[in-house]
Amino acid sequence: MKATSTLSAAAIPAQASPGISWAPIAAFCFLWSSAFAAAKIAVRDCPPLTLLTIRFVIAGALMLGLAAASGRWKMPSARDLAALILLGVLNNALYLGLSWSGMTTVSSAFTAVLISTNPLLIGVLAGPVLGERLGWRKLLGLCLGLAGVALVLRSRLSGMQEDLHGTLLVTGGLVALVAGTLLYKRLKPSSGLWTSTGIQSLAGAVALLPFALMHENIGDARMTASLFWSMAYMIVAVSMGGYYLWFMILGRASATAASALHFLMPPLGLLFGWLVLGEHVSWLDLLGIVPIALGIWLATRRAE
Repeated sequence: MKATSTLSAAAIPAQASPGISWAPIAAFCFLWSSAFAAAKIAVRDCPPLTLLTIRFVIAGALMLGLAAASGRWKMPSARDLAALILLGVLNNALYLGLSWSGMTTVSSAFTAVLISTNPLLIGVLAGPVLGERLGWRKLLGLCLGLAGVALVLRSRLSGMQEDLHGTLLVTGGLVALVAGTLLYKRLKPSSGLWTSTGIQSLAGAVALLPFALMHENIGDARMTASLFWSMAYMIVAVSMGGYYLWFMILGRASATAASALHFLMPPLGLLFGWLVLGEHVSWLDLLGIVPIALGIWLATRRAE
């Protein structure tokens, strides 16, 4: 990864962005989509909010430690600190806390479809909130991506009766993810990525802790090898690697283009479910990747 990738979002104006190479994009998609399989393994042995709180604390401490060890630690200004705390509540506590809790009563496929509509919402809102222009190419790309997601998961939704309470929780997670993405671009915190991501992670832990204590019993957790390794993977690969790459990409691309990558998460999540959990994947699931890939190419392509 180039050294310039550690620059903050504020350091690279969107209109002057040199673009993102496919290496960090591929790494981000791999790490982010693999989180579902790891989480599904972990929640078998630990309640979700407790699991997330522990994950955020450890990941946040490690990222701030890396910032200090690399000489890039600098106490954020009061304005940036407040912004990072708000972003941590949205991007960590609310997005993951609500969506993971919702998945206890609704299907994972329904959750994936609902969360994967966030690029379309961001594409629509980025204009009035951020001043980004939504041209025909981006709009067509977003629609193709959404169609591909629906095709990939069509059989998993047909005939299902989803729980209303769980649906509302996942919808809340979707709203938090959209708000967190737009606010990151709007607020442009100037801290380095390790510092800003670490503070967001710790803020998410603080926000989740009282709810974990009120609604879950730590005694329900079982210290198994699968819990340890899945937790270690989510801390290092997802919270540290995935979120670092996400904010790096978001800092150097438009909110619409960056969020379009989330259309890849359902098919990649199915792939990991097949490889790790032995879940069934049909040929129509694979066919859905075609409009998704074309949609991402259109949504992220630079205007000529």
